[in-house]
Amino acid sequence: MNGVWQTIWQEGDLVSRGVALLLLGMSVASWVVILWKGWLLRRATRGLERAVRVFWEAPDLESARRSLSGSDPIRLVSPLLAAAQSLAQVGVGTLAAAGDRSQQLTRVLRDALHRILHRLQFGQVLLATVGSTAPFVGLLGTVWGIYHALTEIGADGRFRIEQVSGPVGEALVMTAAGLAVAIPAVLAYNVLGRQIGRIEAELEGFARDLRELLVHQQGDL
Repeated sequence: MNGVWQTIWQEGDLVSRGVALLLLGMSVASWVVILWKGWLLRRATRGLERAVRVFWEAPDLESARRSLSGSDPIRLVSPLLAAAQSLAQVGVGTLAAAGDRSQQLTRVLRDALHRILHRLQFGQVLLATVGSTAPFVGLLGTVWGIYHALTEIGADGRFRIEQVSGPVGEALVMTAAGLAVAIPAVLAYNVLGRQIGRIEAELEGFARDLRELLVHQQGDL
């Protein structure tokens, strides 16, 4: 395989070399994202379970906030609590203060949840892009390589199977390379997406419970 790539690089033109470099860059970028997100989401799953447990075991909100400072390293639960407590600084007479307490909490918790999920979903677009475009990039390299092989045959004026088998076989390697880059990206996109979905469901449940708790406390005052 190394010999094939060496031949492609030495005998290829600017387009074939550009395709090879593009596939290499897409592969490196996708694997960096896969490894980083796998590590991040594994920590997030464990940290979320621990942070939620610490929160509900706290005697009051202030104690929960202090406990979360050391139990929520990924900051999945802390931003929700901070957003809920930020309502105390909302200016009276503004649109942010319009509506009842439940509506205000729903808005700030939703915004905080979206920011958390945006951080967790970082890199998913790259994986989706690599998974959908890498096969076509490889196909471009294949088509370009076959075109050059046929052009050389036409210039030579004679046809022999050896003239076709070598260049065409080397060109088809580009298609295989495109698939080799795309398949891990697609698999990782689906697996990581399911993990993000489970974390999102847990956070939505916690945000809903937190809103009900704060509304109930406000009603008791």
